[in-house]
Amino acid sequence: MAKGQSRSSNQLVVPQADAALDQLKYEVAQELGIQIPQDGYMGFMATRDAGAIGGHITRRLVQIAEQQLAGQR
Repeated sequence: MAKGQSRSSNQLVVPQADAALDQLKYEVAQELGIQIPQDGYMGFMATRDAGAIGGHITRRLVQIAEQQLAGQR
């Protein structure tokens, strides 16, 4: 699939979040030293690499949510 496209049928509550999540994916991959193919097709990536990217994205999103919740107190 091309960059920014997904097979998921999930609907984003905030449509702009798609671009932000895509950018986060590239940032995390760069931090981990994982090269994402230029065409955006991730089908040939190792499962371990894709999982590492997803896991770090999840950690970062939880961290952001915790910081926002802490700021609301």
